[in-house]
Amino acid sequence: MVNFAAFCFLCLSLSMSYYLRAFHAMAHEWPVGGSTRFYDFKVQTLRVTKLCNTKEIVTINKMFPGPVVYAQEDDRIIVKVTNETPYNATIHWHGVRQKLSCWFDGPSYITQCPIQAGQTFTATVYGAIVVYRKTGVPYPFKHPYEEHIIIRGEYWLKDVVQLERQVLASRGGASPADAFTINDVYKIDVVPGKTYILRLINATLNMENFFAIAYHKLTVVEADAEYTKLFTTDCVMQGPGPTMNVLVTADRPIGKYSMAMGPYMSAKNVSFQNISAICYFQYVGAAPNSISLPADLPTFNDNLAVKTVMDGLRSLNPVNVPKEIDTSLFVTEGLNVNKCWSKTPQQNYQGPNNGTFAASMNNTTFVKPTVSILEAYYKKIDGHFTEDFPGAPHKFYDFVNGAPNNAPNNTHAINGTRTKTVNFNLVDPPYMNTIGVPAGGWAVIRFVADNPGVWFMHCHLDIHQSWGLGAMLIVENGKGELETLPHPPADLPRC
Repeated sequence: MVNFAAFCFLCLSLSMSYYLRAFHAMAHEWPVGGSTRFYDFKVQTLRVTKLCNTKEIVTINKMFPGPVVYAQEDDRIIVKVTNETPYNATIHWHGVRQKLSCWFDGPSYITQCPIQAGQTFTATVYGAIVVYRKTGVPYPFKHPYEEHIIIRGEYWLKDVVQLERQVLASRGGASPADAFTINDVYKIDVVPGKTYILRLINATLNMENFFAIAYHKLTVVEADAEYTKLFTTDCVMQGPGPTMNVLVTADRPIGKYSMAMGPYMSAKNVSFQNISAICYFQYVGAAPNSISLPADLPTFNDNLAVKTVMDGLRSLNPVNVPKEIDTSLFVTEGLNVNKCWSKTPQQNYQGPNNGTFAASMNNTTFVKPTVSILEAYYKKIDGHFTEDFPGAPHKFYDFVNGAPNNAPNNTHAINGTRTKTVNFNLVDPPYMNTIGVPAGGWAVIRFVADNPGVWFMHCHLDIHQSWGLGAMLIVENGKGELETLPHPPADLPRC
């Protein structure tokens, strides 16, 4: 019997923004809450062979995919991280609400300096984080027979650290992945008539993608570690980072059915990997050499399929949505091209018209710091950040009908965020940590600033983050101990 509560994502970040994935589908003892759980993570390199090519990758404990953190509500998690690679590294707890523990959030040079080679850092809280509900607490859906973690990723034949260095040096686009991956599993064996819960993670770096199972419906029950109203669909779409739990019932004739992931790309004139990754949802009793039935994925630019899934996400219970707003921000996200001042632009830069790519929010590009901004803020060290992020674009245009050709600050906007008048869902909107905003799309979010610290608001497409699509939110201390940022830990890494 599966106990279920929440599902988050753990990612390892090198100084060049490299992410790992984790998977675990073996039987194990379910945790009982109220205890302290210790994990020892060693960041290590490992030689692997994929696509007829052997290279060295970075792993946790030489596992690929890596370990999973299992816990129950009210557990305390302590993770000792030792960096045994030649690269700087951090651990980011994606999807975990780091209440009063901003020092352990993990973004490099935002909340901490990276863990340098040979150093150790202990965090309280690679892979998935599965948090089960308290014993005896009922679930708002049918108990699943079994669970499986499905992690979708990208794979490059070349070293990804070198690839990103080349992108940053050339100021051009990123090379598409050589392949998509779904764990390292070949198939999931299922019993006819049983209902399974699939814990879906999109751990790609630069691609949003669809997921579907041939001739089977997916019933969404949770998104980003928050329960949702049951929503049944033929497929789901996730950008990099989000998690989602879906129920699947083995209610079709005995056979071998494809589980497939394929790309979603809303932008134009962008190269991407368009070959699907496939594994199998195979019924017990099916012939070993059965021909698999193909999954029907949407076309790569099917915006309606994406809208259908996003519109179907509703919180399980009514939400206390903030009605009185203290601060409003109107943020446009753009992909810009700066003029190249090099005497040999064709040799130095690979952006359009020999320019350099620079992503921006309200025409402001985030420059990667060289110190921990949280530490600089806490210690009142001047000169490392400014507090003048514009709360609106420099100039308003008709965003609905497209961004202008000549935007301010000597940049040329390629894509702009569009908006229109709508009636907001203030009753049961989904509570999410990552929101997909396609080219020409928009999203409206509301949140209460009740967690002191420095928080990185950024695009989760890694290449856009490298180009500067991000900003920091500084939440000041409130009243009392529960609204005050604690002192930094003694073993906080140094730059």
